[in-house]
Amino acid sequence: MTDASALPGQPRGGDLSGPATARAVNVLAPNASAMTLDGTNTWILSEPGSDLAVVVDPGPLDDGHLRRVVATAEQSGKRVALTLLTHGHPDHAEGAARFAELTGTRVRALDPALRLGEEGLAAGDVITTGGLELRVVPTPGHTSDSLCFHLPADRAVLTGDTVLGRGTTVVAHPDGRLGDYLDSLRRLRSLTVDDGVHTVLPGHGPVLDDAQGVVEYYLAHRATRLAQVETAVEDGYRTPPAVVAHVYADVDRSLWPAAELSVRAQMDYLEEHGLI
Repeated sequence: MTDASALPGQPRGGDLSGPATARAVNVLAPNASAMTLDGTNTWILSEPGSDLAVVVDPGPLDDGHLRRVVATAEQSGKRVALTLLTHGHPDHAEGAARFAELTGTRVRALDPALRLGEEGLAAGDVITTGGLELRVVPTPGHTSDSLCFHLPADRAVLTGDTVLGRGTTVVAHPDGRLGDYLDSLRRLRSLTVDDGVHTVLPGHGPVLDDAQGVVEYYLAHRATRLAQVETAVEDGYRTPPAVVAHVYADVDRSLWPAAELSVRAQMDYLEEHGLI
C-alpha cells in the first residue's frame, strides 16, 4: 500500500461522507464505478451558526440519495436554500430537477439548459447565502461548462471533475478542450499561490489537503501525456485508438474509451499548435 502522504494532493483517509471543513459536509452518492471512483460527492455548504445551506452537485437521479442529502442538512438544523452545479454530466446534475422539487430551490449553473430559475453562474459571481461566501471560478476543459467554487473562509475550492481526489480527469472531447483545461489548472494554481487555498473538495474521491501539490502534479502529468502522444504520432500511431493502445498500455482497458477522449483533445491541441 502506498503512503497517502506521498500521493499527489495528500488525500485524506477514512469515510468520504461527513464533515470535511468547518463549512463543508459530503454526502457520497451510491454510484461508484471506474469513472466515478467511490461515487459522486454531493457537498452541503453552510456558514457556522446559519440555518441556510447551499448544495453543490446533487448527483444522479437517485431518490434515496437526494433525500439523504436533505435529511443530512435538516439533521444539522439547516434548510437547503440554493442548488449549484459544477457542470452538466449526469453523475453530478441528473438529480438536480428532482432535488429542486424536494427542496423548493433554484438551480444555478453555467449552462442555461441546466438552470431552474432565471439566475445562472458566471466568472466573478459571488454567492452569499446565510452568510456563506462562494466565488465562482470558470474552469472549462473537462467540459465547456465546468466551474469551480472558491470557499475562501475555509481556504478551500470545490473542483467538480476538474481535479479529482484520486487519479486524473478526462478532457471530454469534443466539448472539452486541452488548451482550456491547461488554462484552468493554471487558474487553480493561482488560487493556491495568491489566495491561500490549500484544500480541494473534489467531485469524486477523497478530500485533498495539498491543493498546490495536486495542481502542480496535474500540470506535470498533462505535459508528460502530451509529449507521449506527440511522440506516438511521430512514430506512426496516427489514429486515437492506436495512440491509446500505445500510450495508455498500462491503464485498465475499461478506461480506454475515456482515455480516447483525452487523446483526441491532445491531438487537436498538437495540431492547432502545428506540432503534428
